[in-house]
Amino acid sequence: MPQIVTANRLIDGEVVFRAADGSWVRSVDDAGVLADKASAAVAEAEAQKDVAGAVVVDLAVIDVKLEDGRVVPVRLRERIRAFGPTVKSDHRADLKPFAADA
Repeated sequence: MPQIVTANRLIDGEVVFRAADGSWVRSVDDAGVLADKASAAVAEAEAQKDVAGAVVVDLAVIDVKLEDGRVVPVRLRERIRAFGPTVKSDHRADLKPFAADA
């Protein structure tokens, strides 16, 4: 199964993905897709240098599938990390803030 490397950028906590060139990108579609366990192990070892250098934290190699040209994490947790929250930010936009919030 294809895999990618993901982490959180230390400076701001953003979810990031390791691109094929070793840089960290915010879009899962720009992640370097690793075809086998051997290439995933090499990418993970290289990414550990960024953990040691305090660039990223919470490094993980995750399973993905390719759907319609897009990279889609297999596990729900990772899909949420890649694609954002599970609630709409404009949900109940008709509600006014509480008086204490105004």
